Amino acid sequence: QVQLVESGGGLVQVGRSGRLSCAASGGTFSDYNIAWFRQAPGNKREFVASIIGSGNRTFYEDSVKGRFTISRDNGKNTVYLQMNSLKPEDTAVYYCAAAYYSSNYYITKKIPPTYVYWGQGTQVTVSS
Repeated sequence: QVQLVESGGGLVQVGRSGRLSCAASGGTFSDYNIAWFRQAPGNKREFVASIIGSGNRTFYEDSVKGRFTISRDNGKNTVYLQMNSLKPEDTAVYYCAAAYYSSNYYITKKIPPTYVYWGQGTQVTVSS
């Protein structure tokens, strides 16, 4: 059983930066691919970015490519999401999620059911 706890959300002005953290406990952290999803009111939960267990590969949704950076520190059991040039449309609850390694991961990485463990979410609000 893996527990995930997000932190770092809050109110940020347009164009500014913020960093989210996802701290994990339980299990062997490097065994899991970790993703960030987000969900705005009335919208489906959408994939933002993910990173494989070793940290050697990352993936991004087109809307955040070039602005957001996902990274992980397996020694600290933590994944980060650095968010730059924030826009009002980035406003959402951000969730981190963990998936077991699978040969299908590269195909299913954007699909929420791929992930077996979820955090409780942290609100990010970008104000203009």
